[in-house]
Amino acid sequence: MKIERDEAQGRNTFTGYGEGYVEVNLKRYPSSLVVAGDRLITSWPAASLESLTADHLAAIVQLAPEIVLLGTGSAFRFPEPQLLAPLRKAGIGVEVMDTPAACRTYNILLGEGRNVVAALIVP
Repeated sequence: MKIERDEAQGRNTFTGYGEGYVEVNLKRYPSSLVVAGDRLITSWPAASLESLTADHLAAIVQLAPEIVLLGTGSAFRFPEPQLLAPLRKAGIGVEVMDTPAACRTYNILLGEGRNVVAALIVP
């Protein structure tokens, strides 16, 4: 599916997603990644919700977002609460949703000028 948005010119935005990929700025990524308006981390090692660790989320704290959208893959699944502890301890809001919803929500929040990060498991 393609996403059409132009409110956040010059920032990383999702331009599409589908089975086995997400597209940022018209470039496809087939594996899990972290996307911020001014930074793209394509080596995020959380390949599945089962492999997600608190350390994976603790690494996002240094980006200092106000909110993190955790995309759990093609279906919504809530992680163990202790995994989210590093973000909550840092005062960072966390919303958990499926990866397609996280892509759409990220673009909306970024377009509103929010300091948002999407941490996505790409199935």
